[in-house]
Amino acid sequence: MAKMYYENDVNKQALLGKKVVIVGYGAQGHAHAQNLKDSGADVTVALYEGSKSKERAEADGLPVMLTADAVKIADLVMILVNDETQAAMYATDIKPYLKSGSTLAFAHGFNIHFGQIIPPADVDVIMIAPKGPGPVVRTTYLEDFGVPALIAIYQDATGTAKETALAYADAIGATRAGVLETTFQDETETDLFGEQAVLCGGVVALMKAGYETLVEAGYQPENAYFECIHEMKLIIDLVVADGFSSMRNAISDTAEYGDYTAGPRVVTPEVKAHMKGILTDIQDGTFAENWILENRTGRPRFNAMRRMQKQHICEPVGADLRAHMKKH
Repeated sequence: MAKMYYENDVNKQALLGKKVVIVGYGAQGHAHAQNLKDSGADVTVALYEGSKSKERAEADGLPVMLTADAVKIADLVMILVNDETQAAMYATDIKPYLKSGSTLAFAHGFNIHFGQIIPPADVDVIMIAPKGPGPVVRTTYLEDFGVPALIAIYQDATGTAKETALAYADAIGATRAGVLETTFQDETETDLFGEQAVLCGGVVALMKAGYETLVEAGYQPENAYFECIHEMKLIIDLVVADGFSSMRNAISDTAEYGDYTAGPRVVTPEVKAHMKGILTDIQDGTFAENWILENRTGRPRFNAMRRMQKQHICEPVGADLRAHMKKH
């Protein structure tokens, strides 16, 4: 197994005396900034003029500056705005003001790997990618634990890039759970594939297909929602906690038998072939090119698909059930 890094592997002084700037204060930005602050780092939040996040960041006890002004004094700049906005923002508000010998950091490798951001040669370029959503990065930190993370070094101008990456990962709580070293390419390609083929695209399509199959066969929509959508989290929680075998020990033998016999009928060799096609599109840049072009042209296809998906027949059923399940 690849080496995992934990708290004892970290030089706790690596961020000492350094000005850390977090660009963006969304789901990941707020978690990183607050965790760093609570770990004793000198943190400033960088936002654009008129950002609605300014009041929230200041209410959380964090100083806020305009991005260009913050980068001028930064020793480490972590970019945590959306992938599709990073390149333009970098060109105007970060690149002209980066100090030689400073660190440029990312939580996802998209813009570096696909050449949308070309960093200068005299800065370190690192990645610290928590394997969980921002709110969980924050809540687990407050529980004296953390979300595991990946680190990667794209450019080591100072000779201390890895030391900095580990210290940053430690300060957001990731070394409590474990940190694995990878590359920008591997993180980007596996992350995109996981999102598309399994975690988001694959799982959502599977749940919707199951729901539609039951409803079209005349079963109650609420039953279909519980069986094909609501219970997904319960099963996944068992898998995440202790693996597939443990999950199968927790379900009935009837369910386990159905798992073995029906699973291969759903995820057929043809489905896996489609997955390989998805991976190829990611590896050769086709997906990145399409997504970049989609954003440059105002997102017409993306917005149309978003509207269509919100109108799926399971959405009102799910909303009604969730409202009734909430504690009063």
